[in-house]
Amino acid sequence: MSERAAPFYCPYCGDEDLRPHEEGHGAWLCGACRRAFTLKYLGLVFPANPQAPGTSSTPDPTSSPTPTTAKEAT
Repeated sequence: MSERAAPFYCPYCGDEDLRPHEEGHGAWLCGACRRAFTLKYLGLVFPANPQAPGTSSTPDPTSSPTPTTAKEAT
């Protein structure tokens, strides 16, 4: 098994000065903004109803969007 995965940058300020924090497994401290945060691996997630092979869940970019009325836009 490999060592723990390290974040590349702080999720708050974007700085790369990160070091492990003593508060527990997965805890990191940013040296720039002094924020401490944790990371947790949840596992692999698969859709409950997988689509047929070769189909896409993204909308067709050639289709026109549904028009909105003035009442919906306000």
